[in-house]
Amino acid sequence: MNWLQTGWRHVWLPYAQMQTAPLPLPVVRTQGSEIHLADGRVLIDGIASWWTACHGYNHPHVAQAVAAQLQTMPHVMFGGLAHEPAYQLATRLAALLPEPLNRVFFTDSGSVAVEVAIKIAVQSRLNKGERGRTKILAFTGGYHGDTLGTMAICDPEEGMHSMFSGLLPEHPVIGLPRDAASIVAFDDFLEAHAKTLAAIIVEPLVQGAGGMVLHPPGVLRHLRKAADHYGLTLIFDEIFTGFGRTGTMFAFEQAGVVPDIITLSKALTGGTLPLAVTIASDELFAAFLSDSANTALMHGPTYMANAMGCAAANASLDLFQTEPRLQQAAAISAQLAAELEPCRVLPGVKDVRVLGAIGVVELAAIANPAALRLKLVEQGVWIRPFRNIVYLTPALTITPGELSCLTGAIYKVLGAR
Repeated sequence: MNWLQTGWRHVWLPYAQMQTAPLPLPVVRTQGSEIHLADGRVLIDGIASWWTACHGYNHPHVAQAVAAQLQTMPHVMFGGLAHEPAYQLATRLAALLPEPLNRVFFTDSGSVAVEVAIKIAVQSRLNKGERGRTKILAFTGGYHGDTLGTMAICDPEEGMHSMFSGLLPEHPVIGLPRDAASIVAFDDFLEAHAKTLAAIIVEPLVQGAGGMVLHPPGVLRHLRKAADHYGLTLIFDEIFTGFGRTGTMFAFEQAGVVPDIITLSKALTGGTLPLAVTIASDELFAAFLSDSANTALMHGPTYMANAMGCAAANASLDLFQTEPRLQQAAAISAQLAAELEPCRVLPGVKDVRVLGAIGVVELAAIANPAALRLKLVEQGVWIRPFRNIVYLTPALTITPGELSCLTGAIYKVLGAR
């Protein structure tokens, strides 16, 4: 592994203390839910490469679409030029979503998609002459990205971004209105501060990187009602939850409400290429229309609407139409619920919870997540515990046998702690 040893002196890994981080596992190929290592071992992937590979790795339909696009036009700038994969994808996404979510702005990562959502929410008010409504209401346990703008709307107590508190804009972060007491606190906060707010942002049904914390659909209904009452933009961050992960195509469908903006990424391209979208309502889009360039949305990532990424996303949508992904998510959900439940009685386990194709074992604490990850690797699975949780977000195409390998490894490793 000369490339690993040589490159290690130059690579900076994500979410890692490089002074103590072990060498990462060298991967030579992937297939389905399998990660093939250079030493011949094969790991069953339990987290679908940070929740992206919804169809598993190397699905031939997606691979063929990307290869064909590579041969004709890998990329062309989106400023002043157009290409069919992006325009087709925008049309298909708008058709999947309810009215009035019709305007698709392309970016290249989830964090940037949220940044654009914030800009739309604030600038739409400035364009209409509203001043002073520049704050975004976010929630305890929420996570929306690692860029400066998105860090400012993450839970400040979460720890990962706390050292930047003096640099970041200050936005209010309060508890989700999930029970009687928190509903009263939420309503009281809005009554006192709504005139300073442009928008409310939430991860529908599950706060992912904040600890896979679930909340019922009624929370979203309360947020929609409050946003309408105070004239606020409601943003649903579905970068994690979109494309079948919670059991429906989009998590918000389970609440029967529609946001003003939705952000999507991760599984958008089936785990092949970076692409994200911010999709806004017709009303918000109209606020940017005038004879003046000053009201335009001045944002444009260099690789926005990358043609290969759009081709992959279109192919991924094909698979949701032609293969039974939501039925597979339902089967995964039932199997996770049955096979993770025995973990509830293990020492140190606080909770076991399942939503769609998300399974979580919450512990009182994990002293060394990296060491726990290596113990799971010894069982032939790739699972990445963080904070105090061990979780599964497998490909929706995972086989029952592969899923049992994952749940069995969790039970065995946690039982031996």
